[in-house]
Amino acid sequence: MTSRKAVRIGCAAVAAALAALSLAACGQDSSASSTGGKKVIGVSVADQKSLFYVAEVAGIKDEAKKQGYDVNITSANNDSSAQVKQVNDLLTKQVGALIFTPQDSTSAAAGVRAANNANVPVVAVDERPDPGQGKLATYIATDSVKAAYNLCTWMFKQIGDQGDIAILHGVLGSTAEIQRTQGCQKALKETPGIKVVAEATANWDETQAFSATQNILTAHPEIKAVFGESDAMALGAAKAAKQAGKSIFSVGIDGFPTMFDGIASGLTQATEAQQPYKMGQMAVDNAIALMNGKGADIPQEQYQDTVLIDKDTVKDHKVEEFYGPNARSAQ
Repeated sequence: MTSRKAVRIGCAAVAAALAALSLAACGQDSSASSTGGKKVIGVSVADQKSLFYVAEVAGIKDEAKKQGYDVNITSANNDSSAQVKQVNDLLTKQVGALIFTPQDSTSAAAGVRAANNANVPVVAVDERPDPGQGKLATYIATDSVKAAYNLCTWMFKQIGDQGDIAILHGVLGSTAEIQRTQGCQKALKETPGIKVVAEATANWDETQAFSATQNILTAHPEIKAVFGESDAMALGAAKAAKQAGKSIFSVGIDGFPTMFDGIASGLTQATEAQQPYKMGQMAVDNAIALMNGKGADIPQEQYQDTVLIDKDTVKDHKVEEFYGPNARSAQ
């Protein structure tokens, strides 16, 4: 899950294959105008490996089709230089608007400035270019500070507002890592009985989280809980604890299908589910308004709330509500 992108690694190789086929169909060399003279919407995303970005693109494609617009979608495959080139190529084709999820600060700065110079409005999704890197028409993202605050507050109550915990960070300096750390720190200040005895950076990755948690449990076998700043890291922590024969609370933020399954089985305890499919739909709706000169009322920031999924609510929700109708097939 929002500076460098939040990779949120947690999808299987099949997701990348399906996404590649999808992009091949949508990312062909489009003309500047679609049927009826409508401008094409350009889309540049950091990757199509993360389930979040797969769902975002699915929302973009479905909403564009619904409204009768063509989209030219490119994926940088986590390569900043490639993304800069892809954005410039899209602008050369005179797209009417750019939906942009940057890979990192380099591609963010270059992409936004190039779009500004071409007078193409930019709708940023999830990852926010730093101030001074150009002008955005709007920014759509998860309210990660609120999500982390609510999740950590909930977790602390579950363990009696007392005890030692560990925190697993995502990619340091990324929007999501900064905001999720801020949110949990706010909850910690309000709960003096909770002590953070260990922190590690696991870069949104389940395998790295597994190894980091093994080390943490060796040094601090008394910990009661782990706050993983992503679902993948929460799953890695839970699996490490299970292998060590320990029972801990493990929570994350994303709402991935694997996390829904983990909560249902009791492996993990909770997630704050994001809404990437909806964000993709919103981005297209905003892009169309901007292209048609009707974007004056679009807010500069559009933060989306998350939904707490735990053992009591997991039965009431389906992952498709958050990641789109094909969420399960893309995991």
